[in-house]
Amino acid sequence: MSQVQHTGVSQFRDLVGLKFQLYNSLFTSLPFHRIEKTGMLLSLLLNECEEGYKNGKSPGQILDNFFDRSTHCRTAQEKTDLLFRIVQYVERQVVLFDALEDAAYRYVNDMAGPGSLKQLESEVLSKNVINALQEKLDHFSIRLVLTAHPTQFYPGSVLGIINDLARALSENNTHQINMFLQQLGKTPFLKKQKPTPFDEAISLIWYLENVFYFAAGKIIHFLRSHFSELHLDQPLLEMGFWPGGDRDGNPHVKAETTLRVADSLRSSVIKCYYMEVRRMKRRLTFAGVEVILSDLEKQLYDNIFIPGLRTPLTREDILKPLDQIRQIIVQEHNGLFLSLVDGLMNKVKLFGLHFASLDIRQDSSIHRQLRKNLEEGKLIEDEIQKDTIESMKAIRHIQEMNGEAGCHRYIISHCTSVADVMDVYQLFLHSGWKAGELHVDIVPLFETIEDLANAPMIMKDLYSNEQYRSHLAGRKNKQTIMVGFSDGTKDGGYLMANWSIYKSKEELTSISRLADVDVVFFDGRGGPPARGGGKTHRFYASMGNEISNKEIQLTIQGQTVSSNFGTIDAAQFNMEQLLNAGISNELFSSGQTTLDEEEKKLLAELSEESYKAYIELKEHPEFLHYLSTVSPLNFYSETNIGSRPAKRGGSRKLELSDLRAIPFVGAWSQIKQNVTGFYGVGMAFRKFEQQGKFADVKKLYGSSLFFRTLLDNCEMALMKCYFPLTAHLAKDPRFGEIWNMIHEEFELTKKYILKLNGHSELMANYPVEQLSIQMRERIVLPLLTIQQYAITKLDEQEHQQVGSDHEVLSKLIIRSSFGIINAGRNSA
Repeated sequence: MSQVQHTGVSQFRDLVGLKFQLYNSLFTSLPFHRIEKTGMLLSLLLNECEEGYKNGKSPGQILDNFFDRSTHCRTAQEKTDLLFRIVQYVERQVVLFDALEDAAYRYVNDMAGPGSLKQLESEVLSKNVINALQEKLDHFSIRLVLTAHPTQFYPGSVLGIINDLARALSENNTHQINMFLQQLGKTPFLKKQKPTPFDEAISLIWYLENVFYFAAGKIIHFLRSHFSELHLDQPLLEMGFWPGGDRDGNPHVKAETTLRVADSLRSSVIKCYYMEVRRMKRRLTFAGVEVILSDLEKQLYDNIFIPGLRTPLTREDILKPLDQIRQIIVQEHNGLFLSLVDGLMNKVKLFGLHFASLDIRQDSSIHRQLRKNLEEGKLIEDEIQKDTIESMKAIRHIQEMNGEAGCHRYIISHCTSVADVMDVYQLFLHSGWKAGELHVDIVPLFETIEDLANAPMIMKDLYSNEQYRSHLAGRKNKQTIMVGFSDGTKDGGYLMANWSIYKSKEELTSISRLADVDVVFFDGRGGPPARGGGKTHRFYASMGNEISNKEIQLTIQGQTVSSNFGTIDAAQFNMEQLLNAGISNELFSSGQTTLDEEEKKLLAELSEESYKAYIELKEHPEFLHYLSTVSPLNFYSETNIGSRPAKRGGSRKLELSDLRAIPFVGAWSQIKQNVTGFYGVGMAFRKFEQQGKFADVKKLYGSSLFFRTLLDNCEMALMKCYFPLTAHLAKDPRFGEIWNMIHEEFELTKKYILKLNGHSELMANYPVEQLSIQMRERIVLPLLTIQQYAITKLDEQEHQQVGSDHEVLSKLIIRSSFGIINAGRNSA
């Protein structure tokens, strides 16, 4: 362990571990019904769980022992009442832990260390590559696209408490901490109704206003002040936005929703500017400045506080008076408080009047049928098809109010052909746009293993299409291509999905360069490694020079927004890591991160072996039955955490092809068997060892940052597994075989990864994260046990067609899900 890591661990133990014990004890003194007794019983249950699983007990046996030994509960209602109180108690423990980690973020993480802009500055100066940096920044940016994918189990009110509690904890304000803990005890965690798409948008706009606005401003300020010779002429940081625009599989998103969200984004960023101008007025009290600032304040005020009024305000209308003020301050007032003006100007240049660029997304099958109906002269009666045309018209209106950056991308889900792209192009013309004036990027999305393999040929043919090529010329010959990690992993397993995306990107880069097209990759990433999450910045640092990295674009989904970007410190840290990764990959790698042909061949063979193993598991006759019976998969739609249905299609029968990646991956994570993050990896390594080629794998691990990052993320998936929870299924007549397949592969993967990295325990390279996971997993162990207990009881009742507490057990399963997923931070 390095000195920096040792310091981080020490700080984590003091600022998170010890404080958690201290403030956790405050819960028992809060003035709530039987809370002291609940806290005491929870401690006894945790001990019962830990001892029980060591001795091979099932969740049912553990809870039966707990009720008999530690409680006076005898009736079913008394038992479930206590379990619900324990669930509520643990939920609040998780919130406390989240807030403590947020408060300690800048002390636990090295904000000026590896991957930071401070470290980049040192490296640029020591290697004298300031000109190369300028050349890179002329064409480079990162775009973080916030999505409303349902992986955020905290309601907005609880997220607000976490934010306030973290601030109070960092200030050691005991009075406020106690007040917020009391508020937490009275605030419901359960959402009685599903949020609307507009509700989801408003929740994420809070992060734009309170986190990204300030974090991005700090980053640009650092670059301008520490690299004064640089010209940052284009936005280096961009925000994207899906709530209100993503209608793929979500019939609740309408054109009206899209327009409302775009208007809210515009109002929100103007409000941020207005509040900053108000603060500036307290300092800029100089002659010649006050009047200009007051006029700007009124202009901003009129656009947000006068109902129905929307003046034709532009970005330049805000920048022009600020520039006038800047010149007066420099020329007449010795540059006093100049940083305030520069800070606001930086933000206006970044966020314009759009705040975040609203993406529109729809499935290719909708466009295909709509185009067919139009060609046949049929009257369009289908609501989704009508909305498709209306959404294309809405883009023009948004561009008029928010600028072109406000909405300029149309993403095609399940794109499988050139025709799928051209359908969208023709539909835009049908909706009133004119060829040559279509200020919209058409973005194909490739997700499945087959689609990723076919993507290069599809794009090659598309670049040869004269009509599309003419459109592309109007978009500066820049083509954005989206690739999806979630469905790829569900389709082909962890190694094959990641290798397929790498290989597809490499081929797409080559084809695009030959066609004189600048290709930009937009990665659809989720929270866990199985959905493209984990050590994301390390992936971008490992891409080499055969994959285009002029821009880094990725989705930030649900839970990951609050866990990785929930505070200004966390957002700044993670944005800097991405910026550094994209810049360093080109400036300092000297091609060292580019895989050679032998390494590619080895990765391809490993991926093929792991794919075979994963497909064998997926084709097991009990695969889907096992997951739907043992996990809370069937209850995702009842959690009320998102507006989008949990599966595609209207069929009541559960089909793997219809199942969305989020509930699929999330269900595995809740039974602590992160299949999609490791399955097939161990068997692939064993096959190579049997063939006498494991030394080649070890060499690849030492030379390839991409491969190491893949396995680092795999380690995280393994670290979050806990097979004692479901070990009672090992001899189950229905599920014993498949449980043992998964468990054996877990042990095999763990064995070979530790053999590769030379450690004796998982995640030894990341001791702070290792400690965080260990503590979080211990907090939720009672919840995992309660959920499995309820799932087993429900299955027994349905199997035997007896029992009348189906509703109570179902609620217990759903309520347990909240704490389990929240504690995992990137579980779904």
